[in-house]
Amino acid sequence: MAIKRLGILVGGGPAPGVNGVIAAVALEAIDSGCTPIGFHDGFEWLAQRYTDEQHELTHDEVSRVHLDGGCLLGTSRTDITRDSQSLANAIAALKKLEIETLVTVGGDDLVASSTAIEQKSDGMIKVVQIPKSIDNDLPLPAPQITLGYETARHVGVGIVESLMEDAQTTGRWYIGVTMGRPTGHLTLGIGFAASATCTVIPEEFSEGRICLADICQIIEGSIIKRRAMGKNHGVVLLSEALSEHFSPEEVTELQDVDRDAQGNIRVAEIDLGRKVKSEVQARLEKRGIKVTIVDKTIGYELRCAPPVPYDAEHARDLGYAAVNHLQAGMSGVMITIQDGEFTPVPFHDVIDQRTGRGKLRPVDVTSESYRIAFDYMVRLNHKDFQSEAWVEQLAKASGQNVSEFKTRFAKFV
Repeated sequence: MAIKRLGILVGGGPAPGVNGVIAAVALEAIDSGCTPIGFHDGFEWLAQRYTDEQHELTHDEVSRVHLDGGCLLGTSRTDITRDSQSLANAIAALKKLEIETLVTVGGDDLVASSTAIEQKSDGMIKVVQIPKSIDNDLPLPAPQITLGYETARHVGVGIVESLMEDAQTTGRWYIGVTMGRPTGHLTLGIGFAASATCTVIPEEFSEGRICLADICQIIEGSIIKRRAMGKNHGVVLLSEALSEHFSPEEVTELQDVDRDAQGNIRVAEIDLGRKVKSEVQARLEKRGIKVTIVDKTIGYELRCAPPVPYDAEHARDLGYAAVNHLQAGMSGVMITIQDGEFTPVPFHDVIDQRTGRGKLRPVDVTSESYRIAFDYMVRLNHKDFQSEAWVEQLAKASGQNVSEFKTRFAKFV
């Protein structure tokens, strides 16, 4: 298939490696005699039928950007499927610019828009999407990971390592609230690699609704267990996605909190770390235990970091494959690499047919890899109640007698 003009745009939040995709797509297009057009700020301007927020990508512009953080084209969360006029505007603008093929780069919030362009353009615009997300939650075949995740995890591990050193030096606890919505992949990945004291993710709560008290109980138990081990410090990581499962009655901020373009709660505006810190400190202080706890958000610094070699290489592979798939006449797919081979996944396999939104891949808490990560955490569990001597030590560290300690924690664990 001879392509004359190819468009590329980025949707959703930033992720390391995006510039590598843009570069690979542009360079492969140029080498094949095609003109690559980069669209600014995702679908934002196309949704308004603007055709001047774009420019032709050149070899000199993109040849060395694959190791840069951020996104040279910008990005947005504009969803053209929520408004029929926005979709019509985007298609009309793309046709006016004579775009025959489109490479989109994004996560679950972009799949619906990519699919809509493919289906509603009367076959005139072929679309493939490259999966990127620091959340690693797209429904790719295991053990595939999304572009940007490894770099975000790498940067997050560095931050947590510094916090752990500070915690040990000063004799305090840190509660880090880690970006990642609505799954816990990134939080768990950072915590396991950095050997944080414990991590708490939404997938471990099988009933769906999560209470703030449950999270505080886990952290209180970790602090007590560390005290019984003779340690007065630690770092706990919480997934910001936990807030999405609170009841509005429990956390009144949920009733008025802002939402993004997809209608999702802006969980960064819910001060989860402060709430948990205050509650845990209050619980311990009632029993005469003084603990210094500091809350810390680990978020935006992960998204625009320069990619680690894995993501830099992954990005170039995906960009190259996207152009080659379009040239072969293939469209309506998400590009993946499985067992070292480029493998397209049809859009209909990654779209939830009930909601029309992209499917998500939660952390599999029944997997062996999760059990290993969990066993490395310092959390109260059933084994802690098998030795009466150890229970007595835990009770002493908690400021309670054995009966009170068992009543408070045995049923919970």
